[in-house]
Amino acid sequence: MSTGTLFDKVWDLHTVGVLPSGQTQLFIGLHLIHEVTSPQAFSMLRERGLTVLFPERTVATVDHIIPTDNLARPFLDSMAEEMLQELEKNTSSNNIRFYPVGSGSQGIVHVIAPEQGWTQPGMTIACGDSHTSTHGAFGAIAFGIGTSQVRDVLASQTLALSKLKVRKIEVNGNLNPGVYAKDVILHIIRKLGVKGGVGYAYEFAGTTFEQMSMEERMTVCNMSIEGGARCGYVNPDQITYDYLQGRDFAPKGEEWEKAIDWWNSLRSDADAVYDDVIVFDAADIAPTVTWGITPGQGIGVNETVPTPDVMPEDEQAIALEAYQYMDLQPGKPLQGTKIDVCFIGSCTNGRISDLREAARVAQGRRVADGVKAFVVPGSERVKSQAEQEGLDRIFTEAGFEWREPGCSMCLAMNPDKLQGRQISASSSNRNFKGRQGSSSGRTLLMSPAMVAAAAITGKVTDVRELI
Repeated sequence: MSTGTLFDKVWDLHTVGVLPSGQTQLFIGLHLIHEVTSPQAFSMLRERGLTVLFPERTVATVDHIIPTDNLARPFLDSMAEEMLQELEKNTSSNNIRFYPVGSGSQGIVHVIAPEQGWTQPGMTIACGDSHTSTHGAFGAIAFGIGTSQVRDVLASQTLALSKLKVRKIEVNGNLNPGVYAKDVILHIIRKLGVKGGVGYAYEFAGTTFEQMSMEERMTVCNMSIEGGARCGYVNPDQITYDYLQGRDFAPKGEEWEKAIDWWNSLRSDADAVYDDVIVFDAADIAPTVTWGITPGQGIGVNETVPTPDVMPEDEQAIALEAYQYMDLQPGKPLQGTKIDVCFIGSCTNGRISDLREAARVAQGRRVADGVKAFVVPGSERVKSQAEQEGLDRIFTEAGFEWREPGCSMCLAMNPDKLQGRQISASSSNRNFKGRQGSSSGRTLLMSPAMVAAAAITGKVTDVRELI
């Protein structure tokens, strides 16, 4: 096995060959599929008379188009119903494991794979969804892919990819109260830019990440893609193994001890050489909120919206576009901005620890008049656990809606959409124009606790004032 970074080791172990283009033909250990990017891929297989090579390495669920309020079939949205029927047909005819609604294991693809132990260190993972980078939290190399690549993985279990450079991003120290993993990754993207990671894999290292839970690490890796990186990962350690042990598809018995030895060998070596190293201090990170139309346009909640003169010249045009679209004034505070809709959920922040933090803020309080606030668990297992802990009651008593699992108002390929110029406090991962279902709707990204604080006060609020 090669020495060096975890990325180098996992890449080399999965290399099938080098193609004439210079790209690597990389074996994919786990292929995750859902209803949006797979129908056309299966259709292309049928047109070519091909079959799924390793159906046992493919896992399917429904998440993007699923309604989170009324699950009665057929869905009111005929296109959503058609997409789900296609997934049901394709998984059944190809002997692929599928987690439907009501199975107890359905949910957002990047939530269910880790919680069931499908995601493991040293794996290569692919999914027709840009936020596949989430799985890197386990020391896996995980790529979001397009529909034609979904076809390629179904047919050959391989991908043609150019090898990435590796940037080590160190964050050291303890996070201040009210500062969460979401703030860490928003801060990194703010500092390095949305294109800063192009051509790179990000290795997240340092004492801050070493102290994070697996769910916090998943939040960080989830948004690697928003900083331009193709993937992001954390080296596996005891926190990783404690999370995985006993999960459905994790190794058992003697195989467990062998697996740990193997996983430890994959960690980046102490003398590994990186293409770039950047260091941050956790003490410098505040609760962070995006003000613009890219995840890199973020500020500390107590800062003012930046003026064009403090920005690099190549960022000024999109800043001017953002001021106009968001209807925000440069040099003015973001704190106090009125909020219409509050969304807690998504593959970034729809896990049990996210819901606990938001509930801590909501408990004993009421959602402000005129604010629509709702909580969407990331999976049926998360929903069940939250209800066992009474989190659903805390939310509903505070005036939040408690929903069924799904992607919901992250991509809004379902009934959960902003209306007109509504402004949303969202725990998801993208604030692009029209992202949440309205061509003129506005999105402010923040941590689940910050979303809960906005719901209670009806405006952008420093969560530290409530906790």
